[in-house]
Amino acid sequence: MKKILSYERIYSRWLILLIDQVMVNAGILLSAAMIRNVSPGTRFNLEPFLWLFLYNTITGVVFIRMRIHTGIIRYSNLEDIYRVMKAVLITGLIFGLIYHLFLVSFWTWNWFDTMLLLNFFISTTMLALLRISVKLLFYHLQDMQLPGKEMVLICGADPLALLIKQGLDSSSEKNFHILGFVDDDPDKANKQIEQKRVYPSGALSWLKKQYAAEKMIVMEGSSNLEGRKRIIEKCLELGIRVISVPASVHWLKGKLKLSQIPDLKIEDLLQREAILLDKHNICKQLKGKRILITGAAGSIGSEIARQILKCDPEQVLLCDQAETPLHELQMELEKSSGWICCKMFLVNIQNYSRMKNIFEVYKPQVVFHAAALKHVPMMEVNPSEALLTNVQGTKNLADLSIESGVEKFVMISTDKAVKPTNVMGASKRIAEIYIQSLQDREYSTAHETRFITTRFGNVLGSNGSVVPRFKSQIQAGGPVTVTHPDITRYFMTIPEAVQLVLEASAMGAGGEIFIFDMGMPIRIFDLAVNMIKLAGLTPHEDIQITFTGLRPGEKLYEELLNQTELVLPTYHEKIKISAVTNYPYLYVHRMIDDLLHLARSNDDFEMVKKMKEILPDFISNNSTYQQLDIAYQE
Repeated sequence: MKKILSYERIYSRWLILLIDQVMVNAGILLSAAMIRNVSPGTRFNLEPFLWLFLYNTITGVVFIRMRIHTGIIRYSNLEDIYRVMKAVLITGLIFGLIYHLFLVSFWTWNWFDTMLLLNFFISTTMLALLRISVKLLFYHLQDMQLPGKEMVLICGADPLALLIKQGLDSSSEKNFHILGFVDDDPDKANKQIEQKRVYPSGALSWLKKQYAAEKMIVMEGSSNLEGRKRIIEKCLELGIRVISVPASVHWLKGKLKLSQIPDLKIEDLLQREAILLDKHNICKQLKGKRILITGAAGSIGSEIARQILKCDPEQVLLCDQAETPLHELQMELEKSSGWICCKMFLVNIQNYSRMKNIFEVYKPQVVFHAAALKHVPMMEVNPSEALLTNVQGTKNLADLSIESGVEKFVMISTDKAVKPTNVMGASKRIAEIYIQSLQDREYSTAHETRFITTRFGNVLGSNGSVVPRFKSQIQAGGPVTVTHPDITRYFMTIPEAVQLVLEASAMGAGGEIFIFDMGMPIRIFDLAVNMIKLAGLTPHEDIQITFTGLRPGEKLYEELLNQTELVLPTYHEKIKISAVTNYPYLYVHRMIDDLLHLARSNDDFEMVKKMKEILPDFISNNSTYQQLDIAYQE
């Protein structure tokens, strides 16, 4: 049986043609018998065999020309049924035309036309039923082949959900059974789509108990985001694994294997809608420009490069000190049409003379500064490197931008710069202050460069972020390590972060810090639990979650604003401007020179002490530098 129903086994098209011929012969004879009231004892002469031979010849030619016999019957659809009806109709018209032009003088049958009309309905019905029956029988027998099938549900009851069902029906791996659709639309609930019932989300617990429902399939790009999230959350609560399929434009009714469906992206569980910005406005600002991107091989920098290349720039200068990631980015971009305008530079932004040469030779008009050292525990034990890259490197680029007449300088900052508890966050805040001081009224009249800062939280999927780490720990069988049960973070996707940066470049007039409505912060413990469930596993049973304690410099929650900062609206409701304190350029310049001198002296405590003098709200947490805070309090 298994060999007979093999997915790859396709029977000869000539056998299909023969079966079709038998069916149409039965149809025409049945039609003639019904019209002429033929009884079993009626004698036939030679005439029926002659016109039947003629009809068979016409049918064979028409069916072969229209390639009716080349279709795989078990995949027959309405289009195939329509083609069969058209073939029978054309056969009948040709046969009728030949009869009335050439044969009517030999065979005078007043019932001929009626017979052809009746035959059309009988033959098409028989051929259609043949195809439908074979299709249903094939899937029924195939369903009987494998015991212990997975019980699968489909999220939604719209055309996209129907497309998922059709794709799964054509899968070669029939080790699953589709229970039905899940949709909370009252107009669809408890109705049927292609013999599958539509259940409300409230029935999920019953489906889990009654049928052991194991998986919920969601298509990316579904329009009803609120309903989809409600269903997903209910599935995670009940232990039903949620997996997603690519949008239909990526597979276009192709064969869909359940084993190849990727796990649901964790971005789908963000507690807010995705942010969409006006790309036309962004591209209008960047088209035909010479653009420099630092940190170009990183998660944010590389995405900036990808999106900018869509805006038809004159030239894109990609700078990074990480050799292998920069080479990988080059290999990726070489495949795109925009690669011809790219230049790659392996360079450390601390190297002032090398960066100056790049500015002098290529004269960038817009700078996106994404280069930074960002890992909090690492910077806590290497504070001088954090200062030299995040502050000295930023100062180098900003000063060169003024000297070279750059139009806009966009710095990428972090929410860890707000009320910093670690060296990394403090170094980014000092870099922010220097950038803001360049817009000091007295100093800014000497240059035309507009300096803009963007500040946002953690980026999902970026290098070294929590999500890839959790994924690798789950794949390894656990445990998943969380620093503290109450720790929370703001999250955004890489494309959202880059859109914010690019929008800031178009929107900014100079001196602003753009912040982003990132919704509610997410508890990292909840994130870990949901990721384990999305992998089809049970937290604390299949995968353990352990708490390792806060790392050096880490705090329980992040903020996007200082208490002294006010928020001003922009034309996009999700983007705000921080009305920050203005800093005199000369004071900031002198302060940073003193700080960088200490950074080069290898006296970490004196350097961090100076940072705390500059930033009174820099209070170290879980760090050796807490003793400096105690000394200040005394």
